[in-house]
Amino acid sequence: MKHFTMLLTLLALSASLMAQGYKVGDKAADFRLRNVDGRMISMADYPDAKGFIIIFTCNHCPYSVAYEDRKIELHNNFAPMGYPVIAINPNDSIAQPQDSFSKMQIRAKEKGFPFPYVLDADQTVYKEYGATRTPHVFLLQKQGADYIVRYIGAIDNNHEDAAKADKKYVKEAINAIERGENPDPDFTRAIGCTIKVRKS
Repeated sequence: MKHFTMLLTLLALSASLMAQGYKVGDKAADFRLRNVDGRMISMADYPDAKGFIIIFTCNHCPYSVAYEDRKIELHNNFAPMGYPVIAINPNDSIAQPQDSFSKMQIRAKEKGFPFPYVLDADQTVYKEYGATRTPHVFLLQKQGADYIVRYIGAIDNNHEDAAKADKKYVKEAINAIERGENPDPDFTRAIGCTIKVRKS
């Protein structure tokens, strides 16, 4: 009985640690998620990439909407350098109908997203990464066959006005990596809407 209780404790602790998601320096798992054009997208589809700007985002959140043009700018600036954006919608469409796949398709077309906008339909990827907000960025660097987390947090320090953002965290992190340095900071607090989960 004592061994069984200990096993349950260890399992609970393991689950708790997994729920916390990735930290800087961790290896991130690839995913295979449906893009708005119907294709299944994974990081393995980009063999020449040096890394990825993974952004958990959505349609309805005003913070995510405020950052849409900046997401496009990040992709246009850094995809040619080997760091494309992959936007992932982690929200359940029953809990938040504005974030349904069909609405994602409409929004991607309206804004002309140059990057994949994929749906985490079973809500497993955001949990594995540890995303808690939209938007929430995980900057990954490819090292051999591994994807190493190098920065986690916000895109910059002013969600209301891009022109007033004097700390462009993602841009500065990529530039640091390109110089062979560690991003500083490598973690900031993501500011945005909570991820919407269907109530059982």
